[in-house]
Amino acid sequence: MEGVIISTIYHAPNPSQPNLGDPALVARAVSRARWRIVPFLILMYMLAYLDRVNISFAKESFQATTGVTDAAFAFGAGVFFLTYALFEFPSNLMLHRIGARTWLTRIMVTWGIVAALMVFAHNDASFTLIRVALGATEAGLFPGAILYLTYWFPSAERGKILAIFYFGSPLALMFGGPISGALLDLNGLFGLLGWQLMFLFEGLLTVGVGICAFFYLTDRPAQARWMPADERAALQGALAAEDSAKARFGEVNLGRALHDPKLFYFASIYFLIQITGLGVAFYLPTQVGALLGVHVGLLVGLVSAIPWACAIIAGYFYPDWAVRSGHRQVCFVVSLSAIGLGLIASAHAGPALAIVALCFVTMGIMTAQPIFWTFPTQYLGGLAAAGGFAAINALGALGGFVAPNIRTGAVSAFGSPQYGLYAIAAAAFIAILFVLFIKRIAGAAQTEPLARIAVGA
Repeated sequence: MEGVIISTIYHAPNPSQPNLGDPALVARAVSRARWRIVPFLILMYMLAYLDRVNISFAKESFQATTGVTDAAFAFGAGVFFLTYALFEFPSNLMLHRIGARTWLTRIMVTWGIVAALMVFAHNDASFTLIRVALGATEAGLFPGAILYLTYWFPSAERGKILAIFYFGSPLALMFGGPISGALLDLNGLFGLLGWQLMFLFEGLLTVGVGICAFFYLTDRPAQARWMPADERAALQGALAAEDSAKARFGEVNLGRALHDPKLFYFASIYFLIQITGLGVAFYLPTQVGALLGVHVGLLVGLVSAIPWACAIIAGYFYPDWAVRSGHRQVCFVVSLSAIGLGLIASAHAGPALAIVALCFVTMGIMTAQPIFWTFPTQYLGGLAAAGGFAAINALGALGGFVAPNIRTGAVSAFGSPQYGLYAIAAAAFIAILFVLFIKRIAGAAQTEPLARIAVGA
């Protein structure tokens, strides 16, 4: 099993390979980097996720005061992902070229400004235009962060690191939900409507964190003055060994990677996962409000936080165990099954049981995504990783455009909100069919040697 191989094989020094370094020093360096880098990346991802889904909290009051129709709202919610996908690829290549610190700062400042401009959305056209601009300016944040993590953490550590990084989305909905709900309840403060206060506050907060990123982040371990020299050298050796392995067993050439069917296989799976995740995130507050029989506000925000709290608990343990046990594929299928079955159950259960079912849905979403990324991050390196991760995320992000539209379309066609949940659940079940063949098609025989060498440190 791959987990056994990853955790037990130690490679003796080989003149043909880069120095792998002292395992104890590598472990200390990884721990130091984890505490320094990952919490700040989580904060960045929290704000990114909140700025793309906070319209779900504003939906009722925003439409009531602007007259934006349901169809226009669904289109505006989803069109974000079209421009997001369009600009993902060049954005990640720029990050690889000029450095994560500078480029991630640029992304956050520009998207924060655009997010704050939502205060001026007053009809279908202005809402759609701002969402288009928001997608373009935020493009590259997520794949850029994934790429940045490969600069700092060997592949054996990425199951847990990616899972922790993904805490940004449930944390955004746990804390962002009550904050957004509370801001909505401040309707009239400073002469602004509640939804205007929400967009303005959260957008300006993003700008502030973006400015801090420029002074806080470090591009590569070689530049990390906050890390002792011996730890820095050991970590660089381990990462150099992994890069060497990718050149032999994986793919580092961008042109070949973009023509490799494996890349589009990965993207297809991620596309389906994104349909489920964003199909839930966009409408969870509305669904919880309907279950409780109240308008979206602070109460709904607090109750909506419960499923995401459960997701964080599952996300902390489950993806790391999936990698180390050697059962990534099976664990992946279990996560997707929890999404699909949980959505169906939530469509038919009473309020209390529906909330429980939604907890399983969010746990599935939270664990499926980091498990997924352990496959392409083991296979792609160098410029191929920069372009490949962006391509996967860009094509996958189109699921964010599809999700609200197929959910709205299913409800309109069949006349019941249950069918909207069925449509999102169907994406999870289709993804399972892809995952059943992931090792055969994605080339497990290539990725396992890469993992072994990378963690020989």
